[in-house]
Amino acid sequence: MNQKKKIFLFLPDGVGLRNFALTRFKDVGEKNGFDIQYWNNTVFSLEDQLGYSEVKIDSTKIHPMTPVYSRARKRIELNIFDKKFKETVYNTYNFPQSYSGIKNLFKSLIVDTLVTFGSNQNGLQYVRNKIKSNERTTEKYALCKAQLKEHRPDFVFCTNQRPTQAISALLAAQDLGIPTATFIFSWDNLPKAMTVVETDYYFVWSEHMKMELLKYHSYVDASQVFVTGTPQFESHFDRSLLQTKEAFFESHQLDLNKKYICYSGDDIVTSPLDQFYLEDLAKSVIELNQNGYNLGIIYRKCPVDFTSRYDEVLEKYKDVIVSIDPLWKPIGTSWNEIMPTKADFALQANVCEHTEFVANIASSMVFDFVAHNKSCLFFDYEQPQLKKGIRDIGQNYKYIHFRSMPSKEAALWCYDKSKLTAIVQSILDGNSSNVTEGKKWFDTIVGEKPTEACEMIWNRIKELTK
Repeated sequence: MNQKKKIFLFLPDGVGLRNFALTRFKDVGEKNGFDIQYWNNTVFSLEDQLGYSEVKIDSTKIHPMTPVYSRARKRIELNIFDKKFKETVYNTYNFPQSYSGIKNLFKSLIVDTLVTFGSNQNGLQYVRNKIKSNERTTEKYALCKAQLKEHRPDFVFCTNQRPTQAISALLAAQDLGIPTATFIFSWDNLPKAMTVVETDYYFVWSEHMKMELLKYHSYVDASQVFVTGTPQFESHFDRSLLQTKEAFFESHQLDLNKKYICYSGDDIVTSPLDQFYLEDLAKSVIELNQNGYNLGIIYRKCPVDFTSRYDEVLEKYKDVIVSIDPLWKPIGTSWNEIMPTKADFALQANVCEHTEFVANIASSMVFDFVAHNKSCLFFDYEQPQLKKGIRDIGQNYKYIHFRSMPSKEAALWCYDKSKLTAIVQSILDGNSSNVTEGKKWFDTIVGEKPTEACEMIWNRIKELTK
């Protein structure tokens, strides 16, 4: 009798929970005969909360220079991308450095020096090597190595390629000859130079994402990259999660006689003036209601937005706007310690199903809604509150990942506040839709088999562990 292959599902932070702990991913793996353990670097206890077998990584201490070299690496890569592809857009993915205080000044000057003299392949190689050599000296590396020797997994699957917390653990596995893979977490991560870890294999959503990975990272070979889809959107195709309209409306005290528009909020970095776009939509709804419509707005906030910036608008337009918050739980204090729940999959699917369309700024919610045959309206005009030091939301649409649209018709657009009411009316009356082109965009980014991602990932792991 063949012994079951032991797989470590590595959670370097809470981001991977949604796709790999709260979906059917584990069940599919066990049905395929794998012995699955979560290698858990988060503050979330999978054993206590979900009853899953886990090995906890108690140390979260990375090398003090890793954040510095990682910041330099990102900037060097973005400089190389700009030069190689004759662009200027890649550097807009950078965040400003802080020079206040001795410690910040010291770190930022090191980054500046590395970037100034090392924005080439040799400089990038030097920084990549320094990150690895430094992380191999840490207590965390030694701890992870000891855990791997004790539990002897056949394969380590990292659920998110972005955190520096993942580097030492994956190096420990590679140094012991254990095959490693990472999942590319989001549709915009590759052009943003957010691939922090280097593994033996890479799992991506689509052929488009595979081409991006090979385009941006010359050290990755095509044979290392597998197109598997993502579990992220599977819940939208699971009809068992859907309530009837009557049950959904009753559970959230909604008016059955009204039609609701979803406004999905953004984080403060992406859309610092987001509350004013919600207010604009509320004003359009009031105007349409005065002309015989019966409309409301469901506001779904960004799960990691802790600001009070919407409060005044929500209070002022409480007759029009109903808040239905995502069902995420704060386990810690930082953005990546706000954990999703299984219940939120169903909630999000029902919001998509029982609203007319979604409006937002540059959000991937366009894909969630098109999965329900619903349109997405993107705001793309400046607010009068925009001033120096506040980021213009128009920058979002210039990013590389928006070039993946098959056409501008893959979303609906409002470029002029004065035309918003007419655009909303046109969508409601069935005269404007982006669903046909939006589905082409969905297929490009998510892949053409959005319900089979769990099976596809496990099939690849099965092949790689033979």
